[in-house]
Amino acid sequence: MAPMNRPAPVEVTYRNMRFLITHNPTNATLNKFIEELKKYGVTTTVRVCEASYDTAVMEKEGIQVLDWPFDDGSSPSSQIVDDWLNLINVKFCEEPGCCIAVHCVAGLGRTPVLVALALIEGGMKNEDAVQFIRQKWRGAFNSKELLYLEKYCSKMRLYFKDSTGHRNNCCIQ
Repeated sequence: MAPMNRPAPVEVTYRNMRFLITHNPTNATLNKFIEELKKYGVTTTVRVCEASYDTAVMEKEGIQVLDWPFDDGSSPSSQIVDDWLNLINVKFCEEPGCCIAVHCVAGLGRTPVLVALALIEGGMKNEDAVQFIRQKWRGAFNSKELLYLEKYCSKMRLYFKDSTGHRNNCCIQ
């Protein structure tokens, strides 16, 4: 069987957040995948699809893998959204300049949805987040995912308030 041509990973940067949208590796392509992650300074990978590779190899290389699968074409659970936003708060505060990789099978649905949520929670308008990602990753989002993002209400969870209640003491800037 001939190897599939996969699109190159795409970096999405907004304020001090850096994400790498990519496809799903296999055990056979894992070494090349790790090389790509290291080029972008990835320290954490979020896998939102079923497992297709052994995470031990990545963890041995210093890349944490978090498994938060949800069904293709659907929206993430509120628990996954909370975990995702908590991860972003922690990573970008503790490791400024780091990059978080996210992947599903093809990187076209579940992955860009999570990245869009981060952009929206970081202050970008919903429709701008969709357009921003689509400019970099053609084919991102299906109609259900677009509807979910259109209806998503930001709680500005990637902002911190200082002691006076102002949102200027923010890690995500």
